[in-house]
Amino acid sequence: MPSTPPAPPRPQRSESRTGLLCGVAAYGIWGLFPLYWPLLEPAGAVEILAHRMVWSLVTVAVVLAVTRRWQWIRPLLRQPKRLAVAALGAAVISVNWWVYIWAVNSGHVVETSLGYFVNPLATIALGVLVLRERLRRAQWVAVGAGAVAVAVLTIGYGKPPWIALTIAATFSTYSLVKKKVGLGGLESMAVETAVQFLPALGVLLFLGGRGESTFTSEGAGHALLLMGTGVITAVPLVSFGAAAVRLPLSVIGMLQYLAPVFQFTLGLVVFHEAMPPERWAGFALVWVALAVLTGDALRTARHARVQVQTARSRAAVGNTEKTIAPQDTETTAQRG
Repeated sequence: MPSTPPAPPRPQRSESRTGLLCGVAAYGIWGLFPLYWPLLEPAGAVEILAHRMVWSLVTVAVVLAVTRRWQWIRPLLRQPKRLAVAALGAAVISVNWWVYIWAVNSGHVVETSLGYFVNPLATIALGVLVLRERLRRAQWVAVGAGAVAVAVLTIGYGKPPWIALTIAATFSTYSLVKKKVGLGGLESMAVETAVQFLPALGVLLFLGGRGESTFTSEGAGHALLLMGTGVITAVPLVSFGAAAVRLPLSVIGMLQYLAPVFQFTLGLVVFHEAMPPERWAGFALVWVALAVLTGDALRTARHARVQVQTARSRAAVGNTEKTIAPQDTETTAQRG
């Protein structure tokens, strides 16, 4: 009986399309989060955060069980320093989640969007301060424009935009920690939620003991929505992982702005938050900074691609010359 021929590899265009859809889904879901958190009221931000931690671990455990991706756990347990860095990441992202949930349910959706707009600039600043990275001229211009934007927004708000700054600082720090840990998205989330699980469970038991938990007092629908925080946390992360392996980094960098654009639009159109002229001016400066940063990143990526193609072309020419040279020698010897 003839063997079945292997399935042909998927076309590159199909892979790119799948990656783009997954990337849009990931950042789209993250951008629409402000619609979900108000549904969980009257639960407070602390209770919502605790439920998110607990049910995220449950969701990730189910995904890992279905995919049978357990082999990374034992090597990680033998590396206490790496585990400690992962625990630090869990602590930082916990602060990020709490501030974000509280801000959305307190009527500060626009400022949360500002935090994620500023995040790329905060990441660059962190690279300079912690990793001693050297910036290109365009990056300095972008960071400078971002600093001026924060000053303008401080005047507009009457105080520093602490929600946006906290979100940007914690998420950029979290990104740096994740880079140090070097785990995949799903595995990293499993470690972080495992660290978060016991404190979060303790908070839920404490609230239940004081009669302040809403999990059992607001009906089955409310309980299901609280449990759903695990799913809505895991789904965009898995989608992002699928996009990251199929798309160039430059495309991922462009897609990341979808989330704060959606949040900003929701803040204006759905939640009707105020945007006086000085806030528009501050946001405009941030957008100018991001345009400069994105343009510089695209030029750098294009230059890198040209260098790689040139190196490959030179290598191919060199290999051809090496192949031809022995034949020429042999022909010369035959003629002699």
